[in-house]
Amino acid sequence: MQAPKAILFDLDGTLADTAPDLAAAVNLMRTQRGLLPTPYINLRPFASAGARGLLGAGFDITPEHTDYEAMRVEFLNNYESAIAERSHLFAHVARLLDGLKQLNLPWGIATNKAARFTVPLIPLLGLQDAACVISGDTTAHAKPHPEPLFEAARRLHIKPQECWYIGDDLRDIQAGHAAGMPTVAAAWGYCGTTEPNHWEANAILDSPLELLELIRLKYLPTTSS
Repeated sequence: MQAPKAILFDLDGTLADTAPDLAAAVNLMRTQRGLLPTPYINLRPFASAGARGLLGAGFDITPEHTDYEAMRVEFLNNYESAIAERSHLFAHVARLLDGLKQLNLPWGIATNKAARFTVPLIPLLGLQDAACVISGDTTAHAKPHPEPLFEAARRLHIKPQECWYIGDDLRDIQAGHAAGMPTVAAAWGYCGTTEPNHWEANAILDSPLELLELIRLKYLPTTSS
């Protein structure tokens, strides 16, 4: 891992804890069908997996089911109507971003969340200072394809290998590897159903502030004072 010229982040489960609102969108569907809500603890790990993961956890349904597409649309409409009721930045993320600013390191977002949701959500979360925002439909491909990360690097005017990518899902690390970016697994996030130590990330961190320490102390030693 060479010293970065920019930092890219996933959104859900990395910068922001959006699981409460995503889970609420699923459970609204369940209660409207006369079903008990799925326990939040069962839905939270799938928050980075979008509609596919959350509908699978909440209804045991896959995209091959004849009802899936209608339920996906219903879920997304529910989510859009209450997109930031309980979502918030993870603890210490604001301090991390302030630290990056002090180091003159630009940062951006590369998420699989569609622009329909990122455009209103990002300012509500206080992330409007991002140097770039790549949504799930910005390019023709979504992660784990590397194209969203290539596009982010182009917008930041740097080479992909000069940027670190931080994410809480295996797809993030796969996308980073495919793009030639050093990768960091955000173990403070949702992490899906597999442990980050199986992802082959370049680093695994338990707290956002550990990323700042990694940059300051190991890769930018002249700033450590």
